[in-house]
Amino acid sequence: MKRMSYITGTVLTASILLGLTGQIACKSAGEEQIKASLEILDMKTSWVMKEYRQWPNPKLTLVPSISFQAKNLTTEPLRFLNFNAVFKAKDAAENLGDDFRTAVGNEGIPPGGMSPVITMVSNFGVEGKTLESFKNNPQWQTYFIKLFVQMKGSRHILLGEWPISRQIDFKEDTAVLEDKKPADIKKDEPVKK
Repeated sequence: MKRMSYITGTVLTASILLGLTGQIACKSAGEEQIKASLEILDMKTSWVMKEYRQWPNPKLTLVPSISFQAKNLTTEPLRFLNFNAVFKAKDAAENLGDDFRTAVGNEGIPPGGMSPVITMVSNFGVEGKTLESFKNNPQWQTYFIKLFVQMKGSRHILLGEWPISRQIDFKEDTAVLEDKKPADIKKDEPVKK
């Protein structure tokens, strides 16, 4: 009987120690630690095409996008980075759209290294008929992006807010008109036998 209580006590003590060790080891990083561990570089913002058609009813939907790289400022690999981009007009109460990306997984970013280019695109945008129609579109206004990061299960930490440039990375198709046929094209003549 004594031996059974000894084993039970040992198992119980080991379980408590493992539980406490697990809580300490799994503790997520704090806001200051996360902000100090990475830097956002090579940020580019623009508007890209989500939907485009010329016929039967012309429609062009442009959405804001952002691309950037994350640089590791620590002496250890950065792993498990998620980014969340929230797109909204300057004084709007509601978001225009958002994008959530798991950008860096277990492979991590080496110390002093850079992530691949991370591109995030809003799921909603501004609709028009042609590129020209955006000049007078009241919804075509200044939009901003709020970029958040989440690391190893931490809460979402705001990295900053930036304006979306009014640059449009899209070219409309141009109509191909055939007003003249080359004079040197000859009609096929039947072969004489």
